[in-house]
Amino acid sequence: GCRSDDYRAFKAKLVDDWGQKMILWSFRRCPYAMRARLAIASAGVIVELREIVLRNKPAAFIAASAKATVPVLVSSDQGVLQESRDIMFWALNRNDPENWLAPWRADQAGVDAFFDHIDGPFKTHLDRYKYASRFDADAAIEHRAAGAKTLAMLDGMLAKQTNLSGENLAILDFACLPFIRQFRIADEDWFDAQPWPHLHPWLQAFLASPRFAAVMHKYQPWQDGDEAITFPG
Repeated sequence: GCRSDDYRAFKAKLVDDWGQKMILWSFRRCPYAMRARLAIASAGVIVELREIVLRNKPAAFIAASAKATVPVLVSSDQGVLQESRDIMFWALNRNDPENWLAPWRADQAGVDAFFDHIDGPFKTHLDRYKYASRFDADAAIEHRAAGAKTLAMLDGMLAKQTNLSGENLAILDFACLPFIRQFRIADEDWFDAQPWPHLHPWLQAFLASPRFAAVMHKYQPWQDGDEAITFPG
């Protein structure tokens, strides 16, 4: 490993092995950005974090990604990564001290299918439940029920093992915890009353963890000319 003085110099410069800045565009409350930050923090890869406000996106952010949705990672080795899943694997393939990728190495197709379900059907139901006024308010309860089927399935998985990934928290857990947090926020009383005896303590342990607190630190929205914010800080 690097000597401590070498590491400090590396952190101060915020450069990667190709001499270019690594920039993460993020929005604190976005679950996709949240899981990207979780993976980057676990990997210990140092990036420049640029917090944005979605209703007032900086021109530099839009220039970096025509898609203009967070998270976006800009690095010289992979160019522009615009999907949180890709950013997670980018960070963990560089460094994986907590062995988050163990489930993926054991069953790549299964992990990919899990991501597809969370990012696809579950996120669809979550949005139409949590943000019902933007879609069809009359269908909100139907979407809540559909999303709850996924949560019941996860509770069943947690009945058999401590975490979705096995003994330790890893890629499957952090792929979905930010989204389950959002599902709970939509109606905490209803959520907490559901018969999910394993899911509730698993989620609450995450929400109470120093890990979660660290990635949810509040930063001022980035403006051109601001001093770089290192993440993890």
